[in-house]
Parts: sequence; structure tokens; C-alpha cells
Amino acid sequence: MGNEGLPHPLPVLNSSVIMKFKVNRNHFFNGLSSVTNVVGNRATMPILQNVLIEAEGDTITLTTTNLDLGICCRIKASVSSPGRITLPVKKLVPIIRALSSSDTIVELTGKDRVKITSGSSVFQIAGLPADQFPPISNFTGQPTISINQDDLGDMLRKVSYAQSSDENRYILNGVFFEFAEGKLTVVATDGRRLAKCERKIAGSDKALALILPARTIIELMRLLKSGGEAHVSHNERQVGFTIDIPKNEEGLVDRIQLVSKVVEGNYPNYRQVIPKEVGSKVRLEREKLLESVNRAALMTDDRNNTIRMSVSKKSQNLEISAKSESGDAHEPIAVKYEGPDVNIAFNPQYITDPLKALTEDEIDFEFKDEMSPGVIRGLKDDFLCVVMPQRIS
Repeated sequence: MGNEGLPHPLPVLNSSVIMKFKVNRNHFFNGLSSVTNVVGNRATMPILQNVLIEAEGDTITLTTTNLDLGICCRIKASVSSPGRITLPVKKLVPIIRALSSSDTIVELTGKDRVKITSGSSVFQIAGLPADQFPPISNFTGQPTISINQDDLGDMLRKVSYAQSSDENRYILNGVFFEFAEGKLTVVATDGRRLAKCERKIAGSDKALALILPARTIIELMRLLKSGGEAHVSHNERQVGFTIDIPKNEEGLVDRIQLVSKVVEGNYPNYRQVIPKEVGSKVRLEREKLLESVNRAALMTDDRNNTIRMSVSKKSQNLEISAKSESGDAHEPIAVKYEGPDVNIAFNPQYITDPLKALTEDEIDFEFKDEMSPGVIRGLKDDFLCVVMPQRIS
């Protein structure tokens, strides 16, 4: 592990210097779109509704934060006078989106007032001083683990749906990251299902465990690009992701940095939830199973949101059915099966969520009896989803 490649903190610039730069409108909007999702309408401080703009050299740096999560990116620009200012996102983003000319000139014209000129359009916006903006943690010097962005995005897609949305179970309101023994394991659970995915990565021999909040996971998945690396650093209460930017990414320069608080507390021992003994198993076409469950689920309702799965050695079928006051549905899928007859019921969404997240053509479905959890496994052996059964009425 090393800390090479992480961005160095920007020098603190004198906010009294008149700032002026020229930037491509599309590049500016692309940069703002990368960072402004974390800005909320109910910010506790007015400064948190603003984006920090820092102009120096041939780039401008854009930073936003809600104190729990911060995002920073750099875009290409021609800076004639360096400086810093914060501007309200609710005004700045619609203005930049609406501009028709490609070249946009931004200049600090007086105390915390900015003029934006593009073609014949001229706007004046009141901002707030940059020195009021909360600093974003820098992880220079901290140990770093690197992982391919495609791999990380794929792993998060395979587990993030299983996070809990119950605020009373805050430990489960996020994704558990575990770096150990040369691999990364990500886990999410809401107490009724558990999804786990793992990959081998270099530099993860030193054990590290942390829980990232659900909001952070959403932003991280949005920012991950195709190709390149994501570099993970951490301190006691925060984690930083430095995301490499492809060369063809419009206007963005080098990297995007995301800094997030971690969920404090100990994640449950997820290994205890995973069945140690394999009962019976059937191999199924993923798309066929997904479509069959979706069709059966059409006959569920709020009072009985359950599908039943019945497998029989005699019929060599896995039958998927549902029944409610509105009617019922039955659909068999041909399987090769040599085990005992089993009837087991599930919430249909708990079956379809992992099936939609996977891309493999086939999956293994494991089960034991109507009281034991079912397990969906990918054939690559890097993914599983444990689903608790529902009472058969």
C-alpha cells in the first residue's frame, strides 16, 4: 500500500484577490453535476447550500459537503486571476445549464459578488466567503488500497439493495466493507436477507472493516467510471475514495474525491447467517427465474405478499405460485433435481432484487426446508444472497 496518486491539498488563497476565469460551459456543468447531489435543501448552515469554487493555474476546483459527505473535482479552465468564493447551488446550476454559448467567464466583481458572462447573457450572483466553507479531510500520508472501478461498482450493485431503510437499525443502514487476507468483501443486510460479494485485490493484507452510509453508496456508485482505479484511504471516523477520471471524460481533470463519515458501531457477524450445510440445489436460468417470479408476484397483495416455490423429484419441476383474494398463479420451470420435495415461501422482491443485480446466465438456488433460508449463488463463487423464508399459510 502506498499514498502515491492522492491529490495534494490546494494552497489556501487570499479571498480578497479578484478572481477571474474562463471555462467551457459544458465542462462547468459536468463538474457541477459531479459534486452537487450532496447539497440538501434543508442545510443547517447557509454555506452548506453553496459550492466552493477555487481557481488556480489551469483548473478550477469544485467542492460541496453536507458535513457527512463531501465531493471534490477539478475541471479545465483558463484562470487569469486566482481566487476563491462559494456560490449557491440552487442558482448557479440552473444558470450554467441554461447558457447557450460555450465560453463562460466568471469573475469576482466585489465583495462576495460574482458576474457570469456567456455570449450576450450576464448574471450577477451573491455568494459567501470561501473561508466560511468547512474543510474537507485530506488523506495524504494515509495507507491506500486500490481497486478497479468496474469491480467496485459491480460489487456494490450486487449487494446495495439489501441495506436496511429502518432508521432504528442504523448499523444496517449502509454497506459493510471488509479488507482482509488479500480480498475485499462487501455485505448488506436488512435482517430478512443478506447479500455478500467478494473479490481478490492487491494491498488488502492489513485488516480493515468499516460501514459506509447508504447515501455515500449511492454517490459512490454514481461517480465510479468505466476503467481506472478507485483508491481507498481512511482515518478513525472517515473514509476517502479517490476516483481516477478517464482521459475522455469531458472537462474533468485527474480525479474525483469523495470523503464520507463512517457509520459508528460494530457490524453483525454476517458469517453466522450464511448456512454452513448445503441442503438441496437446483441450477436455473437467471432470466427465466426472474420473469417467472415477476409474473407470479402479480397475484400477490399487501395482505399476502408471498410467492411459493415447490420442487419435486417426481415432476422434475420447480413450481412458482402465488395466491391472494384476487386469484392465483402457477408456473413450472423444468429442473434436474434429486432431493426431497420442498415447499418454501419468500417475499418476491427478495428473490428478484439479486437476480436483477446479477449478469450471469445461470444461478444456483439452494434450500433445505420451509423454515430454513434459501441461498442464491452466482456460478463465479464470489456472490451469494441469503433470503429468509416466510410462513406458509
